[in-house]
Amino acid sequence: MITLHYQTPAAWTETVLHDFDRFLLDHAAAEKKASGMAMSMVSHYPDKAAIVEAMTDLAVEELVHFKQVVKLILARGLTLGSDEKDPYINALRKLFRQGTTFFLLDRLLIAGIIEARGHERFSLVAEALPAGADKRFYRAITRSEAKHSELFIDLAQHYFDADIIAERLSELLILESDICAQLPLRATLH
Repeated sequence: MITLHYQTPAAWTETVLHDFDRFLLDHAAAEKKASGMAMSMVSHYPDKAAIVEAMTDLAVEELVHFKQVVKLILARGLTLGSDEKDPYINALRKLFRQGTTFFLLDRLLIAGIIEARGHERFSLVAEALPAGADKRFYRAITRSEAKHSELFIDLAQHYFDADIIAERLSELLILESDICAQLPLRATLH
């Protein structure tokens, strides 16, 4: 599991619990976008069998998560809204280097970091929620995010040398920490 440099403050969890409906809507959007990202990788790397197989499975799993969050949303009488731009994701996308090889490595490592951040934050939500179905759901999502983070690192290891991965991952973790530290606290995943 990736060790993140920035620790999400307790104030973030309090913000989420204070506006849990907004958090659910954002969570649904994040799952939908994650499924789309996985399918985008299938489209961009059809010649890389390991990516095709892994991302096909991931797209389905993320879509199942989307469906599960939608059930929570509908049970609360909420309506899905339009997707909003995610400043965290947009800032991370700016870190992609040009060049086919660099771009693929960055895409895999940044995806792993995003999933690690999801693991951390869903874990905070799961621990803060009272006993019940929502808590169980978020504990399960937390476990999935950890597996997804490891999946992206495993894929990077399939295509790149360990030294190259370690060096770039170290750089990206510092940059991701800076991005997190600059974002305002909102009742959203990122």
